[in-house]
Amino acid sequence: MLAYLSSLPGAVTLGLLWGIMALGVFISYKILDIPDLTVDGSFATGGAVCVIAMVNGLPFWVGILIGFIAGVLCGLITGFLHTFLGIPPILAGILTQLSLWSVNLKVLSGANRALPARTYHVIFSQLDILDALWKVGIIALVLVLIFYIFFGTELGASIRATGNNPKMSRAQGINTKFNIVLGLMLSNGIVALSGALLAQYQGFADINMGRGAIVVGLCAVVIGSAITKHISPNFFIRMIGVFVGAIVYYFVYQTVVFLGFDTDLLKMLAALVVAIFLGGPYLYKSYIARFIHDIKNKRANKEGQV
Repeated sequence: MLAYLSSLPGAVTLGLLWGIMALGVFISYKILDIPDLTVDGSFATGGAVCVIAMVNGLPFWVGILIGFIAGVLCGLITGFLHTFLGIPPILAGILTQLSLWSVNLKVLSGANRALPARTYHVIFSQLDILDALWKVGIIALVLVLIFYIFFGTELGASIRATGNNPKMSRAQGINTKFNIVLGLMLSNGIVALSGALLAQYQGFADINMGRGAIVVGLCAVVIGSAITKHISPNFFIRMIGVFVGAIVYYFVYQTVVFLGFDTDLLKMLAALVVAIFLGGPYLYKSYIARFIHDIKNKRANKEGQV
């Protein structure tokens, strides 16, 4: 039990790191209403570009910045494929993701590249989890504040309107194509930023580090939405909920590993968690709520007859 408790700070740190990635998924999935599959590729791209930049002598903050810019370009490609070539968003994301596999291999010059914390000056490392924890927490809070302010501006509000009702937005003179491209650029930029931070934390970038990222992101977004909808519809609270969802996910992940669950089935578990949180409200409305309503009606009829 002591070993499990000692592992929780690491789980929270990983939850916050992946929560930054989930914040990018939140922008595409919840705000733009686009299930963007680019993130599996752009996440690894951010990590790969950051590691190569630092290996070649650039400071950690430049590596993070370049990783973010690389993610922005990934989102631009997906946005271009969707808005200007008319390719459906899911397929556009898949095409970009497939292309990024080759790009990441070329950037890394192989399947992975090490970035040892004892050799390079990184922003934080898993060698000092408590130091990483408070730094990631500050970064997460700053990002939430930035996006809360941005999406309250006229441009940010127009992006939200585009995702909420594109036809009405176009009728109001909003350039929905531009907003979709900009939203995807921001989304993948944040995803790549998360990849850059994770690469420094774990001490390497790997071609597979983004595999399944969309599932983790959806888990965090869906769990966070399920929690915050009972608290407040405030946009700030909803974004905080994304990080709470990511932390909850990694708590479950850590618990499952601690209990000796087959690690080969963890991705399936993540998919099941998403399915439960996505399908739960529908099942409740369609069956459970109706069943409860029928019981109440029967009781009321019996009491009326008496």
